[in-house]
Amino acid sequence: MNAPVDPIALLDAEDPLRHFRDQFTIRDGLIYLDGNSLGMLPKRTVARMSETITQEWGEGLITSWLGADWVNSPRRIGDKIGRLIGAQPGEVIAGESTSINIFKALTAALSLQEGRHVLLSETTNFPTDNYMMQGLARFSGGTLSTREVAPEDVLGALDDTVAVLLLTQVHYKTARIRDMREVTRKAHEAGVLVVWDLSHSAGAIEVDLTDANADFAVGCGYKFLNGGPGAPAYLYAAKRHHGAHPVLSGWFGHARPFDFEGQFEAANGIDRFQCGTPPVLGMNALEEGVDLILEADMAALRKKSVALSELFVTLVAERCGEFGFEFICPANSAERGSQVAFAHPNAYEMMQALKAREVIGDFRAPNVMRFGLTPLYTSFADIAEAVERLRTICVEREWDRPEYRERAAVT
Repeated sequence: MNAPVDPIALLDAEDPLRHFRDQFTIRDGLIYLDGNSLGMLPKRTVARMSETITQEWGEGLITSWLGADWVNSPRRIGDKIGRLIGAQPGEVIAGESTSINIFKALTAALSLQEGRHVLLSETTNFPTDNYMMQGLARFSGGTLSTREVAPEDVLGALDDTVAVLLLTQVHYKTARIRDMREVTRKAHEAGVLVVWDLSHSAGAIEVDLTDANADFAVGCGYKFLNGGPGAPAYLYAAKRHHGAHPVLSGWFGHARPFDFEGQFEAANGIDRFQCGTPPVLGMNALEEGVDLILEADMAALRKKSVALSELFVTLVAERCGEFGFEFICPANSAERGSQVAFAHPNAYEMMQALKAREVIGDFRAPNVMRFGLTPLYTSFADIAEAVERLRTICVEREWDRPEYRERAAVT
């Protein structure tokens, strides 16, 4: 008589992406479900960083700006990221942080919108996006203003005073996916340019900026792109907007940076969106993460992401349904990014208890437990075991300890 087939093991056995797991450094026993905050370390990055430090920096020194092609890394890596987000060559530049790139994209868009003065976003957007918008308005001395509306009211707030709409494609808490093409179309009908934040999109879902007729986009390199903590970010500008002025006129955005001229003259094309000297160590680590994900088929990656999330939601309902978890993501998986999130009154304490049991997700105030699903290294067995450990901490009330109530600086 044949032994019964384990459906979870079968899912992993039939996974066309399963071989990618061996490309990452994964500690035995760890279930890592926080790749939407910080991706795991690709093994190849260790060798690349060693080469960068000992050979390119240690031996080549300043000659490596040319010999190791450091100087072209923003465009080279930018074009690689562009392939993941449906951009054309020469439309993406890598470097700086997401916050700095938001500032550059907003000011570039504003330079094309004479006579309009409102920066529009939604109230639940990721805070740094709205903070940058608010700071720009304060600095303007009253010539600019911000408007933040409920997520469902964004399109209704588009009018002839709005210069720029700043939105995140995949919401950082609920994972809800905005229809980029439709939102952009309606914004353009109102004469509004759009800046998209792709921090929870690139490397997680299929993105096509060209098809969406997008204006500007930004995103970070340390989540699904696995570029490492604080990895450089990236900025996309459609070629039709390469005459814009992004305000932060640093020397790498100059037409001739090594002529050391006294007056700024913007470079042609995407290079004008550069600012400071490229952070080479971070850029090289990011490139390894991007190269790795480019080896995967995005359609297969998205299919597995959906399957992982569906399994997670089903098992939580079956195994932990009596413990008061509220699923806050869209029920339709097509409208959901590569994460699942649950609200619970004791979400913070439960996440600390899970970490003690080697399940790493994260907490988002005020009451959200968030679990990132990175198809390159997350297995179906990981999901099943994570839910069992969640059930254990609920049944045993392991979360109800004084030390788990003390809020850490990073959650």
